[in-house]
Amino acid sequence: MEMNLSRRVVLKGAGLMAAMGTVPSLWADEHPQAEPSRPWKMRLSASSICFMELPIEQAVEKISGLGFEGIDIWSAHEGCPHLDDIAKRLGPNGLKELLAKHKLKLFSFSVYAGGFARYAELLGACGGGVAVQGSAGPCKPEELAARMKQYMEELKPLAELAEKHNSILAVENHSDALLNTLDSLKAFVDLNRSPRIGIALAPYHIQGLKASVPEAIRVCGKQLRFFYAWQRQEGDKQLPGVGSTDMTDWIAALKEIRYAGFVNPFTHSHPGTDIMTANLKTARQYLVSCYQKTNPESASSKG
Repeated sequence: MEMNLSRRVVLKGAGLMAAMGTVPSLWADEHPQAEPSRPWKMRLSASSICFMELPIEQAVEKISGLGFEGIDIWSAHEGCPHLDDIAKRLGPNGLKELLAKHKLKLFSFSVYAGGFARYAELLGACGGGVAVQGSAGPCKPEELAARMKQYMEELKPLAELAEKHNSILAVENHSDALLNTLDSLKAFVDLNRSPRIGIALAPYHIQGLKASVPEAIRVCGKQLRFFYAWQRQEGDKQLPGVGSTDMTDWIAALKEIRYAGFVNPFTHSHPGTDIMTANLKTARQYLVSCYQKTNPESASSKG
């Protein structure tokens, strides 16, 4: 029953993807992945908040130097200065020049602090991308269907804003939130009719429920817009390859649904620049090794 439902959700998502029309260039570039004849390619991004102690210029240089292709730029969660600094000082042209200099693609703005509406125009002026935010307060299981339907109605103005600014809003699952359990992911996917709205999947919280991360990926299907490679362990061990979770099945599931975004290793720890640099290097190498295990025909991958 579970597998049949998951496949139905994936197929529904594929139909939604086909009807999308214009999408941010980062997504359009990968749309050919929807063709089974083309090999699936994993792309890796990193979050600027990992280097929140550095100016955005140095954070970008660090992320690029580690071999990542994309960047997720954070607003002021935990005091991260990057997105507000860009808005006030660099502007969209300055950010585009900075990223071009270091050969990074803009994947996303994480706007847990401030919200999407505050940064939508800036994201659009930068060429569009994904904006990541949380959902809403939790509800009782018997209230899930009605509450999720109400929530999707509440998202309509943000979907219109995302379309105006050539972007996609990705809603993150979180403990003690409306979007949390596998049932809530299924409800979201079943009710979502907007190609501008999707899910940012945080395995850290899925593991907290002792649920299956690959199954959560399959449930999200083509509505998966952002993926945290993030495990439920303490401190630095939240990062891939630093902690003990085997993520090979996660990458295999992403390949199965032909996920078109970036895989983003993540941690909420802040051990300092040198340790974070070493840990992100380990995380990237580990994810590439997982990708190679799921793609034995590929001898190597930049990520």
